Amino acid sequence: MTFGQLMNSIFTGNNLALLGAALAAILAGIGSAKGVGIVGEAAAGMLSEDPSKFGKALILQALPGTQGIYGLITAFLIIFKMGILSGDPVTLTVGQGAYFLMAALPIAVVGLYSAIKQAKVAAAGILLITKRPKEVGKAITSAALVQTYAIFAVLVSLLLVLFAKI
Repeated sequence: MTFGQLMNSIFTGNNLALLGAALAAILAGIGSAKGVGIVGEAAAGMLSEDPSKFGKALILQALPGTQGIYGLITAFLIIFKMGILSGDPVTLTVGQGAYFLMAALPIAVVGLYSAIKQAKVAAAGILLITKRPKEVGKAITSAALVQTYAIFAVLVSLLLVLFAKI
């Protein structure tokens, strides 16, 4: 097998689309895992002093986890559009595969970045409710504002995937 044949067998439309699905799930998932961990570390300190604040901490800790869910939804939708789940897969051209790869990038990249940034805001919110427990609404609102950009990104990715012509 020549190098050109090897490249042609690797860079198929289907493989590019699957790469997009994988990146959406992996990168957004990494961001969420890191984000939930950051907030969990901050919450553990607070809960060691006052375990009654667990419910408030849990809400803040869960927020960065949503980006991973958005990436997973995008990945499943790409796989569904490819016909893999129905057992009747389509053969995508390289252009179509590249389209799905590009469609997955908004939530892959923004999901990674926003989950970590949201976690830093949520961890600051943990510090706020440590001293002022009644201010939990402000802490959640501040962290939720970062979520807006993940929502924009997943909307772009999902719309691109949903309206793909294959």
